[in-house]
Amino acid sequence: MPRGDKSSYTAKQKRQAKHIEESEKERGLSEEDAERIAWATVNKQDGGGKKKRHH
Repeated sequence: MPRGDKSSYTAKQKRQAKHIEESEKERGLSEEDAERIAWATVNKQDGGGKKKRHH
């Protein structure tokens, strides 16, 4: 998977990342840093992007 490809993330993870990114920008971070921190946080919480598996 190419770096930056967010297609394997769930809608919930994408919403979380967007919310974190907005918060970081309000704290004065650049767009790039805010996005990096947002996705790193989502990855740390959930272990990366995963398609939901149906059992």
